[in-house]
Formats: sequence, structure tokens, C-alpha cells
Amino acid sequence: MATLINLRQFRKQKKRTERMVHAEENRYRFGQTKSEKLLNKKESLKAQKFLDQNRLSNRE
Repeated sequence: MATLINLRQFRKQKKRTERMVHAEENRYRFGQTKSEKLLNKKESLKAQKFLDQNRLSNRE
């Protein structure tokens, strides 16, 4: 026989976990110093430039 699940508790737990994930994302996004943001931006630009330089062209 299947186990019974209280849907109200299930919804509350799901909402709690979603809020925790969102809070973790915000901690990462907004919890950085200016120098860390600048470093991350430079690293992403460098990676994007590398990928653009090594992109395979369409051979049609």
C-alpha cells in the first residue's frame, strides 16, 4: 500500500527549498566585493573571447 502524503506539508517543504535555492543564488550574486565582480567579469570575457576565436565555421 502506498504511503500517505500530506499535500499541505509537501507544498510548504517545496516552497521552503525553492526559497533556500533562490537565497543561495542571491548570496552569490550580491555578496561579492567590487574587485571580485570585476575579476569574474574579466574571466568571463576572456573565456568568451577564447571560445569566439576557436569557433568552427560553417562549411557550406
